[in-house]
Amino acid sequence: MTDQQAASTVPTEYVPDAQGGGGEVPERPAHSVSGYLLIAGVALLAVIGGLTTGLLAAAAHAPGPAAGVALATAVACAVPLSGLVVVNPNEARVLQLFGRYTGTLRQEGLHCVNPFTTKTRVSLRVSNFESSVLKVNDAEGTPVEIAAVVVWKVESPAAAVFQVDDYEEYVTTQAETAVRHLATSYPYDAEDGRPSLRSGLDLGDEMGAEVQERVAPAGVRVLECRITHLAYAPEIAQAMLQRQQAGAVVAARTRIVQGAVGMVEMALEQLNERDVVELDEERKAAMVSNLLVVLCGDRSTQPVVNTGTLYQ
Repeated sequence: MTDQQAASTVPTEYVPDAQGGGGEVPERPAHSVSGYLLIAGVALLAVIGGLTTGLLAAAAHAPGPAAGVALATAVACAVPLSGLVVVNPNEARVLQLFGRYTGTLRQEGLHCVNPFTTKTRVSLRVSNFESSVLKVNDAEGTPVEIAAVVVWKVESPAAAVFQVDDYEEYVTTQAETAVRHLATSYPYDAEDGRPSLRSGLDLGDEMGAEVQERVAPAGVRVLECRITHLAYAPEIAQAMLQRQQAGAVVAARTRIVQGAVGMVEMALEQLNERDVVELDEERKAAMVSNLLVVLCGDRSTQPVVNTGTLYQ
């Protein structure tokens, strides 16, 4: 095996680009003049050209010179008019001259630029993206369904055009990736007070920070992120519901027992303080047992009338 073949079999380590692609394109304002001045100049040029064409046609009695002047006038008027560009509110135009970035138009109105430039429209309006319902495993491996909405806008039109291929698709993909990563970083629910997807404590801010870091190369600023859908996957939803119901029953029973013990203790203390009846340890145990059955039972108790003595 040659050295070249051996080198080709050695795997190379992938080093991600921190800037998200090639070198960043610094944004700068484009040079332009008022489009209304251009329209006025073109109108004046058309009038002069028309008068000149008429005079040549009348003087020379030949269509050749007049037609040449008319053609030149038409070309001289059409070429500058192709440089007119309208910029609407909350909109920008990224200008390129033969592949070279020349600037960005942000000021609304009618502008005149180099007629040979290409003008790419970029919306600066606030947009929102709602992800589809994604099925992922949470931090404990439980399959859950999650969806989120991301509110964003373009801050750097030049970066949006030159740094990524399609900035809208880029935001969509990176937002869904951040939602998946968030879902795998936390459990769906935590009983020990830990942060969880269900608690929602600062998870929107954390997801927004991650999305912002991912879409920064595209010149996009994230305004808000929030979870819009969160549920267990259908195949385990019934089992998890039973688990939650069992936990609620245990918690309720625990509080009932704690309250019953307190009531029994209070009853024994008051009986002792008021000297209502003297009970030995066996009778106290029987009384405690009966009270706990009455207070903790989930059904109505049936009284039993004792017609004998206290001990029979």
